[in-house]
Amino acid sequence: MIKKTLDERAFHLLKEKMDEGLLPQWVLTDPDIYDLEIEKIYGHSWQFLGHETEIKEPGSYVTRWMVNDPVLLVRTREGEIKAFLNSCTHRGTQLCTADRGNKKTFTCPYHGWSYNLNGELVGIVAGNKVYGEEMDKSEWGLRPIPQVEMYQGMIFGNLDINAEPLEDYLGEMKWYLDILLGRSGGMEVRGLPQRWVAKANWKATAENFAADPYHVQTTHRSTVEMGISPEDPLYAGYGHQVVMKNAHGINVITSKTGKARVPFQGMPESMWPLFEKHLTPEQLDVQSKVTVFVGGVYPNLSFVSPIHGTEGHLHNYLNFRMWRPLGPDKVEVWCWFLIDKAAPEEYKEAAYRGYLGSFGPSGTLEQDDTETWARIVEVSKGLMMRDKELNYNSVSNYLMGYSHVKPDENFPGPGTAYPTTYIDALSRRMHEQWLDMISKGLFKEEVKQ
Repeated sequence: MIKKTLDERAFHLLKEKMDEGLLPQWVLTDPDIYDLEIEKIYGHSWQFLGHETEIKEPGSYVTRWMVNDPVLLVRTREGEIKAFLNSCTHRGTQLCTADRGNKKTFTCPYHGWSYNLNGELVGIVAGNKVYGEEMDKSEWGLRPIPQVEMYQGMIFGNLDINAEPLEDYLGEMKWYLDILLGRSGGMEVRGLPQRWVAKANWKATAENFAADPYHVQTTHRSTVEMGISPEDPLYAGYGHQVVMKNAHGINVITSKTGKARVPFQGMPESMWPLFEKHLTPEQLDVQSKVTVFVGGVYPNLSFVSPIHGTEGHLHNYLNFRMWRPLGPDKVEVWCWFLIDKAAPEEYKEAAYRGYLGSFGPSGTLEQDDTETWARIVEVSKGLMMRDKELNYNSVSNYLMGYSHVKPDENFPGPGTAYPTTYIDALSRRMHEQWLDMISKGLFKEEVKQ
């Protein structure tokens, strides 16, 4: 049933504006829209849970969330990675509250039921005396996350048992993930994922990272003033924005000349032969010319592979972002640092310091973005913004490159590549995917894209 203030007219008016390159602002923090998003997007999409190097040893585990569903991610004695609902099957208590660790069994703090690494119920306090011999413990194991699959060390979960396989869902994005994570034979997580709560809407944060290099020259002006970023206001716009199936996308940022300031993002020359070994000629060409990769896997995983540093030295690394919705105007940010396993130890440590200086709650770039996100949700609560009839023309502008920028047919990678990253093509595709998913099954005749 359509809730409260949502009706078919509102959705059709929404689609009309989107077809014009506009987005009605009421959709950003509307509580009924948010409920639809959780059910229809997050209930059926592949969500990032972590990286295999976070649980290297048998018995290793981490606890994660798929929005409101708590997840226990473990490596079994046989080395298999499994994910379970982090909830005791006896009374539903959250089973494990630690962020990470290593265990042989998980024991519920409420009544003491215990489970092994395969999720099997193996212990009940005074079991035979209180339940008798007839209780079948095999029926009371932990509930597995319906689908768990991996790609390039990345672990994803899906609550929909009928969802398409992960590799099909990623589609063309695999070509770029192979560069980001497979260029030298594999990446590893260093340190713990940082996390914090921000006043923001998940759609705005995902779009900001994956689809909006245009904000860099203004929002992050301080990095220009400190000499970290170039003076050229177009510096983040050189390169290509690539739009893919399922609203995945990537920005391949180069420079005015079409080449990077330094080859292979400043990675040590000793590693360049590994790039040649693991990448195709086309991937190697893209990797050699890029300055920054930034993009996302829909709906809520973002990534950036920049060149940052401290003390005058620049280093490359990979940063993953997962935007966990906590409400229409609140998001929990999860932030991972990844680096090539094959990189020299001193390079890894220097790159990690550079990452901490730029990203994370105290990073210079992080504070810029968080302030902007908060301002968006603060003004979205007003009557003018929330007017679904659009009497006040409360729409956001996504017209950049709407009709005059054509795809570059000569770009070597898959997807639809536009010859600038100052374009709203990926943002518009994310909006289309969003509308298609939340409106599915709502009306007799769905809101078609």
